[in-house]
Amino acid sequence: MENNIYELQYAIDTFYFLVCGALVMWMAAGFAMLESGLVRAKNTTEILTKNVALFAVASIMYLVCGYAIMYGGDLFLSGIANVDADAVLGDFAAREDGFRGGSIYSGASDFFFQVVFVATAMSIVSGAVAERMKLWAFLAFAVVMTGVIYPLEGSWTWGGNDVFGMYNLGDLGFSDFAGSGIVHMAGAAAALAGVLLLGARKGKYGKDGSVNAIPGANLPLAALGTLILWMGWFGFNGGSVLKLGDISNANAVAMVFLNTNAAAAGGAMAALVTARLLFGKADLTMLLNGALAGLVAITAEPSTPTALQATIFGALGGVLVVFSVITLDKLKIDDPVGAISVHGVVGLLGLLLVPITNDGSSFSGQLIGAATIFVWVFVASLIVWGILKATMGIRVSEEEEYGGVDLSECGMEAYPEFVSSGNK
Repeated sequence: MENNIYELQYAIDTFYFLVCGALVMWMAAGFAMLESGLVRAKNTTEILTKNVALFAVASIMYLVCGYAIMYGGDLFLSGIANVDADAVLGDFAAREDGFRGGSIYSGASDFFFQVVFVATAMSIVSGAVAERMKLWAFLAFAVVMTGVIYPLEGSWTWGGNDVFGMYNLGDLGFSDFAGSGIVHMAGAAAALAGVLLLGARKGKYGKDGSVNAIPGANLPLAALGTLILWMGWFGFNGGSVLKLGDISNANAVAMVFLNTNAAAAGGAMAALVTARLLFGKADLTMLLNGALAGLVAITAEPSTPTALQATIFGALGGVLVVFSVITLDKLKIDDPVGAISVHGVVGLLGLLLVPITNDGSSFSGQLIGAATIFVWVFVASLIVWGILKATMGIRVSEEEEYGGVDLSECGMEAYPEFVSSGNK
């Protein structure tokens, strides 16, 4: 009878893990829709191609070497093997607190849940370099980012390894529940490195220092993408509890879901109100980025705040993202979708909010952890982008940019019946 209970808990935990992984995978659709909605019509096919291809690249590279680097194990297999049922039951039986002690899930389910996080980090890069980067240069970078750069910093955090053999971030008081820094800030750091070498889109900034708005082609798609991401985030944060099959963890999952939704709502409304006060209008793009900022802000610790605290944390992210977008434009850092602001600036905020509700972390540990992640990913990405720029080039020609990268990179348009490729 006892073994039957353990087997049921194992099945429930594994199934929950896989469903959450599927929800995170669905975020790939959210990024694809959001980015295709915020770029111009002539660049839609290429941005969709990047988003689908990067997910495939991430899945392959994490299987080949990424998972092994991050968690240890043999290449290709990386500890992903069939689970011995007797060994699992024996482990359960050895736990003094019975089935409350935690479930043992298979390496296959763990790999699946982890690989969709890798793809999420790379998706952040896609939007920031949109409309002027060569497709194959982007995919070449994706190979290194998902195969080496991300897994290495992940090994210092979730993997529990020392940073280049010097210090362990966990021992310093660093905590990142679901990846405000490990996933989101890391993706933004890689994006920032690429944007700095790539330069702004033609016509984005005037010689007099003015900022010219370049509206997206399909705001309904952008709104749909945001709502898909909002939904997928329940798997992103909820799955990071890692199990479901006992009372305490089931309650933890419920709290994480509640706080994730509350933070998104707080971020959305705070950004909308801030935009109204600054611009005199209800800016939809700021509303969308505000919701995402709230989600990023709560991702570092969605289990310990109260629902009210989560709403406030999300609201702080929503206000911050508006000012960050404005500031980056003043610095002439061209990010068509606001990815660096949403995932990078607010990702740092999320890390710094953790010690307010989590006694197991410290502000110094959060700062050291954030600095370690950012410096490693930014410098490594800058080197890789630099090599790609010197060898194959990373930016399309001015003529190709004017005509749209859909035709030059993919040979087809997303809306051939409605637009001309030469239209801005």
